Amino acid sequence: MPTYRLTVEVTPHYLPDQSSPDEGLFSFAYTVAIQNTGDIGAQVISRTWHINDAEGLHEKVKGLGVVGHQPLLQPGESFEYTSGARLRTPTGTMHGSYFCVAVDGEKFDVDIPMFVLDALSDSGSKRHMH
Repeated sequence: MPTYRLTVEVTPHYLPDQSSPDEGLFSFAYTVAIQNTGDIGAQVISRTWHINDAEGLHEKVKGLGVVGHQPLLQPGESFEYTSGARLRTPTGTMHGSYFCVAVDGEKFDVDIPMFVLDALSDSGSKRHMH
């Protein structure tokens, strides 16, 4: 029986140059690395993101593929992309899942572990706005 497994790692970054804290706008980029750690090829068909800010606002984002691609990853192959999110608060969290189809037609979901978006502690944002 084949092993259907993609491993996802996310690295978020605060974008102070694209943010307006006074207007309640905080922009983040996140780089996602998807690696096929199973033993059968699989294609990323769609994504679902759950974005939560510090005030409890929840946004659900669904869409086909990732950044316009539906990468087919053979065992050991990886795909990396960078996307972005905007929050109304300086901190929040994101998590989600990818819907995938293996080359043998088996459908499976891959969890995207929760990660924190934090404009206050990110190394790229040591400048203080007054």
